[in-house]
Amino acid sequence: MNEQEGTEPGLPRGARLGVDVGMARIGLAASDPDGLVATPVETVPRVLAGGGGRGQAPRSAEGTTADVARIVAEAADRFAVVVYVGLPRHLSGKEGAATADARAFAGRLVAALEAAGEGAQVRLVDERMTTVSAHQALRTAGRKTKQHRSVIDQAAAVIILQSALDAERAKGERAGEVVEARTVHDTHE
Repeated sequence: MNEQEGTEPGLPRGARLGVDVGMARIGLAASDPDGLVATPVETVPRVLAGGGGRGQAPRSAEGTTADVARIVAEAADRFAVVVYVGLPRHLSGKEGAATADARAFAGRLVAALEAAGEGAQVRLVDERMTTVSAHQALRTAGRKTKQHRSVIDQAAAVIILQSALDAERAKGERAGEVVEARTVHDTHE
């Protein structure tokens, strides 16, 4: 490991965020600046529209929903270099409605980060089985199932982020696919 950069050669030092986008809640996790360990941050309420469509709620003057704004603020506070958003594919690898929703959310996040002058890159990473793994980890830790709801999204975000960090170390490059604002089409707006 390169002591000055604190990470593998070629990867700039800086915190990373992990995001688990759910229909009702968003789990948020963060790493240290060296990208070694993912830890839970908080559960952010997902913004819903009155008509039931996901992500269509009132927006700020800049056009950002409160859930996206919270993640942008966390990225700014931690000087994040990457935000990893979980991409919920089916076990077969095919994409469905939840995948499209996560892609749309990631696109809104990219736009909000750019509008705020934040340079964090947004990347989508496969999150198959993270919620199942999070439930198992919480049960193993002695948490009752009724207690899981308040922290399950954070635990899933930790798994998403830690997997991405492990992939970074193994490959010497960022994990997942880059999200660019101009290539994302939000069908929910």
